[in-house]
Parts: sequence; structure tokens; C-alpha cells
Amino acid sequence: MTDTTPSPPPAAVKVPSLPEVYRSIKVPSGGQAWRRFLAFLGPGYLVSVGYMDPGNWATDIAGGSKFGYTLLSVILISNVMAILLQSLCVRLGVGTGRDLAQACRDYYSKPVAIALWVLCEIAIVACDLAELLGSALALNLLFGIPMAVGVCLTTLDVLVLLWLQTKGFRYTEAIVVTLVATIGVCFAIQVFVSRPEWLGVAGGLVPTPEVLRNPEMLYIAMGILGATVMPHNLYLHSSIVQTRAWNLSVADKREAIKYATIDSSAALSMAFFVNAAIMVVAAAVFYRGGLHDVADIRDAYLLLSPLLGVSFASTLFALALLASGQASTLTATLAGQIVMEGFLHIRLPAWLRRLVTRLLALIPALLTIVWFGEDSTGWLLVLSQVVLSLQLSFAVIPLVIFTSDATRMGPFVNPRWLIALSWTVAVIIASLNAWLLIQTVGGWL
Repeated sequence: MTDTTPSPPPAAVKVPSLPEVYRSIKVPSGGQAWRRFLAFLGPGYLVSVGYMDPGNWATDIAGGSKFGYTLLSVILISNVMAILLQSLCVRLGVGTGRDLAQACRDYYSKPVAIALWVLCEIAIVACDLAELLGSALALNLLFGIPMAVGVCLTTLDVLVLLWLQTKGFRYTEAIVVTLVATIGVCFAIQVFVSRPEWLGVAGGLVPTPEVLRNPEMLYIAMGILGATVMPHNLYLHSSIVQTRAWNLSVADKREAIKYATIDSSAALSMAFFVNAAIMVVAAAVFYRGGLHDVADIRDAYLLLSPLLGVSFASTLFALALLASGQASTLTATLAGQIVMEGFLHIRLPAWLRRLVTRLLALIPALLTIVWFGEDSTGWLLVLSQVVLSLQLSFAVIPLVIFTSDATRMGPFVNPRWLIALSWTVAVIIASLNAWLLIQTVGGWL
């Protein structure tokens, strides 16, 4: 039988993704290990903002207000999955010098690669829709700007990205880390003020089979999974980890994998705190107060201060929402560039790529606001996260295949225990998506 598996392209034709920042950050050679570790801090936080974007807010608020602390276990499991999958991205990027989009183009036939690209673009548009709605809603809550106007104003954030790209990648990382810290501080204060039942919080971290039996709970759980483990982040991380100029020996690459994995794991732990805090606040304030249908970010904003008796609670909430939307939009743009360059070898100017993605998200957002009113954005946010979840397997499975193949990874191939764990996560994600489709179709019928 003839082996029809495509062969990797020759090293000579390999073109790095994001060439303007590729290996642009120096890693000290020799000396103290902590100095080399500091050089790897940053990419994990760019990835983490996708795990705390406005889409997460919608699903976490809906889950907390309707089911209390029960779905905290889903956030925890999703975050553990995210840490594992992002570590595979690091392994792929450092070990092969290819990001996930490039690897798919290298090893799959053109029709398959095109199909994967289309699915990834759908995921990026769904993600951008959540960020667009979140930023516009924050502007509306803080400054009274109409949602339709705010949605259009969000297209101007491309100017921020263009300015950052002229300053170097470290400036982009610094801005994002500042925004992430803002979100974290805002919600730390919210949790303190809301006085949650900590025994209930601890109990919520324990998984329950009720999630699978209750279609409404499963729908929100899948939204949480889609909002937490985001497909485009897998493409993003495998590329931006290559902004570090490590030495090319096997030992130095192993060290790069170790430090970059610590970076992403720490950053995603911060994302877990933010997502859990949103649900804890929703459960402590709304579920405990008998308001079980607060699934809209606007309603949460309006109710927080009156129910808590603290005037600044709603303002902190809106500020964190604005920081979340703006941080997420920067990383989504980078992911869009990486995906288009990797799959199609087409390089567009950052402003054009950003504009195209934003316009594709702008249309459904404006139509929803115009036809159904500003209060209809909540369900659109949750739906966008479910769409992300349904696209997830098409990024996860290739990632697991590539990093488990010794002919492609060489000495950096996944060990057997990691292969087993990675495939378990991939199967769980695919199975939950299938179950969600069955429940949804059954509900329609």
C-alpha cells in the first residue's frame, strides 16, 4: 500500500508568522534562570484575555443567576483543559517553529486546510461579536452612548493596534497585562462586597451529573466551555510564543517550553479567578436574591449597586467590561492575522484585517439591536460562545495529532501520559458538542 500522508515542506520555504515580531525579544543566555524566565512572560496574558472576554461574562452571569454556584465546576474543568491545550500550543510552536495554522496547511490537503480555515474564521467572527457587543455595552453604561453608535465606534480600536505595532511586541503585552490587572482588581472588590457563601462556592467546584441531564444547564455549560477554551487562542499562542529568540539547541528549546508553559498556566489561573468571580458575584447577588433570570450584562449592571447597597459596584463592573472588550479585541486581531497568513499565505495590513473581521461581526450586532432592541444582546452573546464551542474540536484534534507525532515533533513529542490525557480532553469536548446538538435539535423537534 502506498503511503499518501503528505510530507512536511522543506525548511527553506518556511516563513514565520507575524514576521515583524518573530524572535524580536531577546532571551538572555546563561546567567540566572529567573532572568531567562522573565523574558518568556507575556504571551500567556495575551492568550488569557480571550478567556475573560465579554462572552464569558454573559455565560457566567447567566449560569450564576440561574443555577447559583453549580456551574463553577464547569469553569474549573474548562480552565484545566485550557491550561493543557495551551501547553500543547507552546510545545508545537517551540518544537517545530510552526504555528497551528501553518502546521495544518503543511500536513493536510488543500480542501481540508481551506475548510479548517473557514471554521476558524467563523470562530474569530463569533469571538469578535462578543467583544464588540461588550465594548459597546460598556460605553453605553458608562457614558450613555447608544448601542448602535457604540458598536460603530468600536471599529476605531484598529488605530490602537496600529500604534502598538510600531512600538514593539512588549508594548502590546504591557497594555494587555494592564487591562487584565484592571479586570482582576475590579472583580476582587466585587467579590469582597458581595459576601458569597464560601461553603457553597466550594461545593460548586465539585462536578455534578445534573449538568448533562438538564438541557438548559448544558447549553450554558457549553457556552462556558466555548468562552473559556477558545479555538483562535490555540492558533494565537502557537505563533506568539515564537516572538522569543531562544537558542536553537534541544536543551534551550526544552527550557523555552518549560518557561512559556509556566507563563500561560499562571495567566490562565488569573483568568479562572475572573470567570469564577463573575459567577460567584452573580450567584451571591442575583440567585441568592431570587432573581434567577438575570442573563443580560445590562441587567447585571443596573441591579448590582441597588442590591449590594454600594454605589460604585456598577461602575467597577462597567470599567472591567470595557477593559475586557478592549484587551480581547487586540488579541483577536493578531489571531486573525496568524490564521490568514498560516492557512492561505495571504498577508493583509493589520488595519484591513481588523476592519474585515469587525464588519463581519458588526452586521449581526446592528441587525439584532435595530430589530430586537438593545436588551436583546444578552442571548446573542451566549449564542456566540456556543458557536465557539462547536468550532473547538476542529482546532483541538489537529493540535493533539501534531504534537503526538514523533516524526513531526522529534524530541519534543508528547509523552505517552500527555497523549492519553490530550485525547481524553479532545474526546470530551467532541462528545459534549455532539450532546449539545442532540439536545438542541430535540428541543426544536
